[in-house]
Amino acid sequence: MERQTVYSLLIDHLSTAVVQLNRELQIEYLNPAAEMLLAVSRRRIYGQDLEAAFREDGESINALAAAVESGYPFTKRETEIGLNNSKKLFCDYTVTPVMGTMNNTESLIIELYPRDRMKRISQEGELIANHQTSKELVRGLAHEIKNPLGGIRGAAQLISRAFKDEALNDYTQVIIEESDRLRDLVDRLLGPRQLPKNKALNIHRVIERVKQLTLVESDGQIEIIRDYDPSIPDIYGDEAQLIQAVLNVTRNAMQALLEDESNQQKQIRIATRALRQFTIGTKRHRLVCKISVIDNGPGIPAAILNSLFYPMVSGRPEGTGLGLSIAQSVIHQHHGIIECNSDQNNTEFNILMPIETAVQDQEKHL
Repeated sequence: MERQTVYSLLIDHLSTAVVQLNRELQIEYLNPAAEMLLAVSRRRIYGQDLEAAFREDGESINALAAAVESGYPFTKRETEIGLNNSKKLFCDYTVTPVMGTMNNTESLIIELYPRDRMKRISQEGELIANHQTSKELVRGLAHEIKNPLGGIRGAAQLISRAFKDEALNDYTQVIIEESDRLRDLVDRLLGPRQLPKNKALNIHRVIERVKQLTLVESDGQIEIIRDYDPSIPDIYGDEAQLIQAVLNVTRNAMQALLEDESNQQKQIRIATRALRQFTIGTKRHRLVCKISVIDNGPGIPAAILNSLFYPMVSGRPEGTGLGLSIAQSVIHQHHGIIECNSDQNNTEFNILMPIETAVQDQEKHL
């Protein structure tokens, strides 16, 4: 085998994305890793300018031209490049000039290292830690509230028995009812208290139930678009709890859309995908189920985006701030996580649950 062919095979089998440019910054080569990362076909973009693969600002293009002239390599850290599918990629890249026989630069080699995944793993770890901290805080707070609350309620009942005056009984009844309301609020803060009744289930059955409930609640004002991946295997989980979690997320999108009077085409898209070799938190899973709930509403205020899953945090004046917190707790019980990205007219909640963990749990119970 010729040496040139060996080199080509080695580069083609690298996991690092490699792009080769000529002196005019036109594309000469991409390896398969670069095709996957940039979502392009190398056969279609050979000979075209760099922007056929990805877009950079004018300063960075000038830096590439300067590297051709000087022959000096450089590295750009934590930059965001635009892809042709309208998405953006957060990455590092290194530019290395390839020198010819006349000591002139013949081409540039660009090696791209995506940081999106590392950034997401870091954010997920922080989200999991913050949720655990808030859960412990709520548990302690609930204990401190429910103890005196029970005493207040009991005292009000004793008072109502001691007095025959109906007017006084009305006052004690108010105390009892408000005590019960606070107790119910604390119970909701704590999330699901029953042990999960896990069984094998089709996640699309869960989503269809959520879709039906959402259409009824919205009185047909919202269009729900389904985009399902039929290859997703059954998940082992609690159907009622999963319906509640997905419904809470979908209801959050529905309420935002119904309050947006300027939007005449209110839409929620629910998509499912099977992800392979995917990391949740710090653990890598062979197969993960992803449920995306995407709406074209006004978006979530940046001020609450990072604390969205905390109890009592809501972007709506009449909101309780419990729905998303409870949903996150349910998905955590299924070894998963809920993420959120929001821009104007595009808010996306992603529910991620490992499938093989659920299967292993099922086997343990057999």
